[in-house]
Amino acid sequence: MKRRTLLTAAAAASLARPSIGATTKTLKFVPQSPLGSLDPIWTSAMTTRNVGFMIYDVLFGRDERMNPKPQMLEGYNIEDDGKRWVMKLRPNQHFHDGQKVLARDCVASINRWRQRDPGGATLTGRMDALEATDDSTITLRLKKPFPALPTLLSKFQTACVMVPERIATGTEPWKQMTEAIGSGPFRFLADEYVIGSHAAMAPFEKYVPRDEPASFTSGGHRALVDRVEWKMIPDAATAANALIAGEVDWLEMPLPDLVPLLKKSPDVVVGRLDDWGFISQLRPNHLNSPTNNPAFRRALLAAIDQRAVMDGVMGGDPTDTVLPMGYLATGKPEVDRAGIEAMTERKSVAEVRKMLADAGYAGEKLVLLHTSDQPFYNAATEVVADALTKVGIVLDDQVMDWGTVLQRRSSKNPLDKGGWSLFVSVTPVPEYHDPLLGSLLRGNGKDAWIGWPEIPRIEADYNAWLDATNDAEKTRLERDIQLTAFESVPFIPLGRYMPKAAWSKAISAPLKGPAPVFWNISKT
Repeated sequence: MKRRTLLTAAAAASLARPSIGATTKTLKFVPQSPLGSLDPIWTSAMTTRNVGFMIYDVLFGRDERMNPKPQMLEGYNIEDDGKRWVMKLRPNQHFHDGQKVLARDCVASINRWRQRDPGGATLTGRMDALEATDDSTITLRLKKPFPALPTLLSKFQTACVMVPERIATGTEPWKQMTEAIGSGPFRFLADEYVIGSHAAMAPFEKYVPRDEPASFTSGGHRALVDRVEWKMIPDAATAANALIAGEVDWLEMPLPDLVPLLKKSPDVVVGRLDDWGFISQLRPNHLNSPTNNPAFRRALLAAIDQRAVMDGVMGGDPTDTVLPMGYLATGKPEVDRAGIEAMTERKSVAEVRKMLADAGYAGEKLVLLHTSDQPFYNAATEVVADALTKVGIVLDDQVMDWGTVLQRRSSKNPLDKGGWSLFVSVTPVPEYHDPLLGSLLRGNGKDAWIGWPEIPRIEADYNAWLDATNDAEKTRLERDIQLTAFESVPFIPLGRYMPKAAWSKAISAPLKGPAPVFWNISKT
């Protein structure tokens, strides 16, 4: 399937521009998709994660090379042969409601997060107790050593953000927080929020930055503008026009079709802030038939041409994609290439149809949740739908906005009662550098990420990997996990892509990293 082309030259000349007021010290940002939630525990949606880093803070941040660093913590000690972590909070930290950040707030926040996140479930399985031993000390007692704790607590999809105890304990993990109160460098202006359209943040006057230089989510976060506004502009060409005209300052992910137009503007910089990129994936529902059948999922995988999907998403520029893509991105060929022939040895339509027949598929309908307002998801879904239809799969292609997908995908209902079969999503590549944070790879059933696969062998290898003490054994287990994934197909990898960003020369270059961050950016 060819990528839908945009008449960019005509759009630049004639498309209506949004009415956005100019303020000298207001940073105006256009996210990749509308902001529909302010709770980064409730959803893993990237826009929610990105605004979450402005509002909330984390115990451990990460630098741009993905190394975990203490952030809200002054420091920590590891005692009792690695089974007790004593973490000390930095002084002078406050929530946006004026209350001081205390250890019990952090304990309550971790407890809420670990009930929702697969990484949190890993921590729960190894934990004896988590308590606030005084107002500034968090003590974690473990059943066995867990040296990867800083990496786990610094994860950014889904981030373990800190909120007041009253909010953490008063909000069930499966419900959204009703207040956006954090201790981050920006406070949320709730009275201005228009869901899916406009959000605004102002610097938090009580925020005390760390002394170290800022690097992604670690270091000294300094708000250098008076205000940040998120402008949700659904039409990509209109957003590009607004940047060229100086009406907005930063486009998170302009469509590849529009990059040549943006590069021609003398006042715009086009560059790659995220050198890691994303893994695009098709997630099947492991509870509903026929996607609960591994043989059927292997046929789905065989029907997908990763190059066709990435051409649809990124417009055919090979410098913006990495193919073939398996289940892990460790940088070790013996892991990353294991079983990769499942993606590289293309099967004919007739061969895939035989795989479907052998799997017992008899024309049952599959419900595809088709995101329409996120261009990269939409393009991938269009290619996937075309490929599956060609091999004889009957699709109920339900087009909806991303906010509706977020609601629908949490349903465990059967198809005839509002359930689903498939949807396209993406995951930051650093989460798949090893198995620790690869939520979509987990096979822990009801505790797994949306889709809920139950794959005992992957779980056994995952737990063995956590306990492995030498690199050779870890590599062996990583390879086994990838090979098992190609057999059991927890999801279908669609490829890896690295989109560009575009920003005005009126602002300093944003920091690099797998997510946009808004500290240490100045505006002339």
